[in-house]
Amino acid sequence: MTVLAQEIITSAQVGRMLSDREVSRFQPAEIREAIQALVTEGKDGLAIALGDAGLSLYPESEDILAITGLLALMRQEWALAVELMEQLRAVQGDKTPPFTYVMLVRALRCNLDPVRALEVAHEGLKQYPDQIELAAETETLKDLQCLPRPMQRLSINPSARTASFCKGRQVIAANRNRAPLQRHS
Repeated sequence: MTVLAQEIITSAQVGRMLSDREVSRFQPAEIREAIQALVTEGKDGLAIALGDAGLSLYPESEDILAITGLLALMRQEWALAVELMEQLRAVQGDKTPPFTYVMLVRALRCNLDPVRALEVAHEGLKQYPDQIELAAETETLKDLQCLPRPMQRLSINPSARTASFCKGRQVIAANRNRAPLQRHS
């Protein structure tokens, strides 16, 4: 376990958190490593708090943006994950690695923005044409394109227990004798 992670756990045990000044003694890579150690130890709340402190101290650090983006994905805070991954991609510029593209695509997909996710996947594939995960995400997203937009406005009629899914470009409703998915206006 890192020194910073141990200090945070010790402080939390006595009911206090490290101040930003105390955390600022550490470099972004050390904060990232401490967050990883805290998550490994099941101390997610402390990892999140340290991530917030890291973002306030080093808002343009690749290490901090990457780890806090992953924390947001882990917590299923999709909009925040998209924001952090977009910031990370901006900082990385032309040197954006495949992992950033994949995580951004997944965050966008989970945030119910498959059109933008597909655009980002295509951008990533231009830079990394042999990247298997980006290719797989692209295929999944192509199937999602048959869903009506915006997806947030779709709902399932719970009493009908109907499910719809995409097959190619056509929407198929399961249990055709039941009410199909309904669009809210």
